[in-house]
Order: sequence, then C-alpha cells, then structure tokens
Amino acid sequence: MQPILPILTTCCQYESIRFMKKPAPTPGGKALTDLILDLFRLNNHLAAAGDRVVASIGLTSARWKVMGTIVAAEQPQPVAWLARDMGGNRQNVQRIVNDLVTEGMVELQPNPHHRRAPLVVLTDKGEEAFADAMRLQAPWVNELSKGIAVADIETAHEVIAKVCERLEQSD
Repeated sequence: MQPILPILTTCCQYESIRFMKKPAPTPGGKALTDLILDLFRLNNHLAAAGDRVVASIGLTSARWKVMGTIVAAEQPQPVAWLARDMGGNRQNVQRIVNDLVTEGMVELQPNPHHRRAPLVVLTDKGEEAFADAMRLQAPWVNELSKGIAVADIETAHEVIAKVCERLEQSD
C-alpha cells in the first residue's frame, strides 16, 4: 500500500499551481497571440484552398509548396535545406519529395558536398506542373485580394516576417 502523504502533497502542489497568478501578456503579447491564432486558422484554410486550386493538375498544396521552395532556391538543395527554408520538418519534406520522385516531378541528383544528401531538382514534368499551378493561382489570389488595401497586405507581410525572424533567431 502506498503512503497517502506523497499523494496529498502532490495534490496540494497541483492546487497551489492551479491558483497561482498567471503572468499576463502585455498588450503587444495579447495582440500577437490573437494574430498567431488567426494565422493557424488561415494556414488551415490556405492548405484546403490550395488543394482545391491545384487538384485538377494532380497536385496538393503540400507538394506545390515544396515545388515552390525548389523553384525559389538559388541553386539545387538537399531535403534538409528545403525543410529549413520552408520552416518545416525534414521528415515531412522528405516524404513529399519521395512522392514527387515517384510521380516524376522531381529527381535526386548527386551532391558534390555530401554523398548521402542528394540535391532535389524539378524535372521537366515538375516544371510544367508548377507553371500550371501558378497559372491557376493568379486569378485565385487576385480575387482573394480584392477589397484589401495593398498597404495593409504589405504591413501584414512585414509583421509576419519580423515574427518569423525572431523565431528563427531563438532556435
């Protein structure tokens, strides 16, 4: 039989923690928390909308995002670098790259700097699919941006970029 004192002590400690005064966020912290929660919702909506936009060409928003990161890179990169650029998880990006290789959208090329980390490159089929996705994206994003001031979009972009930069510095 276990002694009851450690259990009571643990319960009392829990109760004291539960009723401790919680640190209150500053007005900036509260505003940023609200923005972060909205960004989580926005991310889910964007992923679903992106899936709908590129479904007709056999892509998903996740594959489209990886392909876009490949296109945006100044030179071919290994999966780990693509994941870093996306702010994502290497294993998730690797899974998507593997799917894209199977689909013939990307190929893995030897990396002269690291034998076990091949470079990921779009194939002609991948370049065509990405171009098709961007043609579909343009009217969609133009419609989505209607009625929102460009200056407001640019301000939101600046705020998000600053938060990303701070998070990357703290990693």
